Amino acid sequence: MRHMNTAGKEDIHSLWDDLADFGADRSAQAAAHLMSFLCDGGGAWNATWAGATRLDGGHDDDPLLGWRVGAVQALHPVPPHPDEGHFKEILKIWDKREIDPSFLLPMRGVGTFRTYSFRRELPPDWFESAFYQHHYASAGTFDAVFVAFPLNEDCESHFGFYARTMFTDEQIALFADTLRGIKWFHRNLMLNQGLLMASAPLSGAERRVLPLLLTDASEKDFAPQLGLASSTVHQYVVGIYRKFGVRSRAGLTRLWLRGGG
Repeated sequence: MRHMNTAGKEDIHSLWDDLADFGADRSAQAAAHLMSFLCDGGGAWNATWAGATRLDGGHDDDPLLGWRVGAVQALHPVPPHPDEGHFKEILKIWDKREIDPSFLLPMRGVGTFRTYSFRRELPPDWFESAFYQHHYASAGTFDAVFVAFPLNEDCESHFGFYARTMFTDEQIALFADTLRGIKWFHRNLMLNQGLLMASAPLSGAERRVLPLLLTDASEKDFAPQLGLASSTVHQYVVGIYRKFGVRSRAGLTRLWLRGGG
């Protein structure tokens, strides 16, 4: 495939077809495929996906208006942290409401499809701050661009891209154009984390069980894959059904078969 900076709609449409072929039970792998594709074409060395939800209650004292990040997936781990540890450090600060100027960027235009970026929207002195130096410059990130996709007024899907140089307008347009046309995909990512249409986010164990419930395997079949007793797996299954308000695997699967919304 030619470099995406000079590619057209056919490349994006081909990617969308690839994503549809992954199936609902492989959303994490599909997200990694999408992020890898866009990093290669958009000049990014790393990418993340984050699912954000807004909690009920008064937000008068909260500059982040009740928004929390319920799940994060990184394309590449940042040493010395395993998995998404580097990015979860940032989210811990977010949850403590120790407000950094970069945290206010996603609050602009909440509820609309949008992009926001570090080098275009933050003042020059922010790049001298301890926060930027520790969390971004130390990992080699010079610029970051994010694309936000609202699923409803209390639920948004955010993809972030990190580069060692400043992103160009063309690269940002690539990210936006690719992510704008796949509401179903954003929706599935949020469903797989229990951040959409569920009464509460899924636990770590429930997130491991859920993808297997979207396959043809029986509970007895996938219990050994998880290293758990069948009775323990069944307890997690019941918890998943309860959170999604369904009574069976068929009811659960139907949630993934509905359109975006």
